[in-house]
Amino acid sequence: MKKMIRIAATIASISITIGISACSTVANQTTNSTGFMISEAQFETLFPKRIPFYTYAGLTEAIKAYPEFGNFGSAAENKREVAAFLANIMHESHELQAITEVDTSVHDHYCNDKNGVPCAKGKQYFGRGPIQLSWNFNYALAGKALGLDLLNDPDMVARDATVAWKTALWYWMEIKGSGPLPSHIAIKQNLGFGETVRSINGDLECSKPSDNIGYKQQQMRIKNYLKITTMLAVEPGKYTAC
Repeated sequence: MKKMIRIAATIASISITIGISACSTVANQTTNSTGFMISEAQFETLFPKRIPFYTYAGLTEAIKAYPEFGNFGSAAENKREVAAFLANIMHESHELQAITEVDTSVHDHYCNDKNGVPCAKGKQYFGRGPIQLSWNFNYALAGKALGLDLLNDPDMVARDATVAWKTALWYWMEIKGSGPLPSHIAIKQNLGFGETVRSINGDLECSKPSDNIGYKQQQMRIKNYLKITTMLAVEPGKYTAC
């Protein structure tokens, strides 16, 4: 879905709003009063350096669009999905300190109309948001799912925190990326944390030798995942590299 180390981006007061389409099937309720198993205090513990743009309220509001997220199976399965999502977000957004892709030299490289989606004049589709949404066709698909015109206004992802979170959840729940399945489905089928990495950045991080930067990036994601599963007091399950 993106370039190699796109984890850093504009550390500024931009708002991200993540647009999300709805998934069905609500199972085993294991949430707190906010509708999310991670409390605000735990969120702050996980992201002590976060910039104000990435709010807990924006995340919990975005989750309402995908009721099956972290709420599809047993308590352990649900916790593992939330841990996997936050672990990847932690890496992608440099612990919620990055809003836009830091390497501005590639900002105009994400236009490809092979899917019949022309780029809007004067717009750029570089990485934005917690999962660094990129490419014109992804902005178009996310916008369609969320009822937003992100193709003509991609900067909306960097202005509205809820929209930013929603685009990350949309990708997690619906897009397979470079993997065979969306991350949510990979977790639901008990394929392990590594498959979520494959969906998000597999072309650059999976099946790489240990001295490759991609392999090292993936190890950072795994470290994040183990940290969060420990916080949630759940066995991590499969978490080997993809």
